[in-house]
Amino acid sequence: MKRTLLAVAAIVLLFFAGCASKQAAEYNKSDIYWYQKVLYYVSNENLDKADEYYTSLQSEHFASPLLKEATLIMAMAHMDAEEYLMAKYYLDEYIKRYADAEDREFAKYLKIKASFLGFKSINRDQKLLHETIQEALAYERSYPNSKFTPLVDTILTKLYLAQYVLDSSIAKLYERRGKEKAAAIYRKKIENFWLSKDEIYVPKAWYDYIINW
Repeated sequence: MKRTLLAVAAIVLLFFAGCASKQAAEYNKSDIYWYQKVLYYVSNENLDKADEYYTSLQSEHFASPLLKEATLIMAMAHMDAEEYLMAKYYLDEYIKRYADAEDREFAKYLKIKASFLGFKSINRDQKLLHETIQEALAYERSYPNSKFTPLVDTILTKLYLAQYVLDSSIAKLYERRGKEKAAAIYRKKIENFWLSKDEIYVPKAWYDYIINW
């Protein structure tokens, strides 16, 4: 019995010693080491590990010139994985810390696109809808001649259509509940919309209001 316990204890100690050794080896590395690890795990679609190695790169080499490219790579990787909140986190980091004027124009467009693609439920995401509309309008004011402005126009049109359908649905809901004053407020919002009701095709799924219009 004692021999068994000793054997188990030895195995456990070896395991933790191996983990400690491995963990210790993952500190005080060069920026190119961390950067290559980020690229490796992004290419293998393991974004959890890529996030970890990005954090190490940022923590140990805050002034590294590799951080600019690594941050944008992480943003794009999370967008490709449909992890839009994480994509926006990295884009915010990129805009705040690393981007010049031309880079910010591109990154802000990507952030609008990430918000647009991140809609899942128009009912739960009403605040996000409003904020993304405002963000798109601000982009067009700041970059009227940007090559990305036509893409932002398309996004903004779809957002306005979604807002129209949402306001119309809310008005109908209030009408069914006999709350005419509240219904009138939402009817007022949609009465000056540039398309008539007959010109608007409404998809069945809320998500389709945004993506597949």
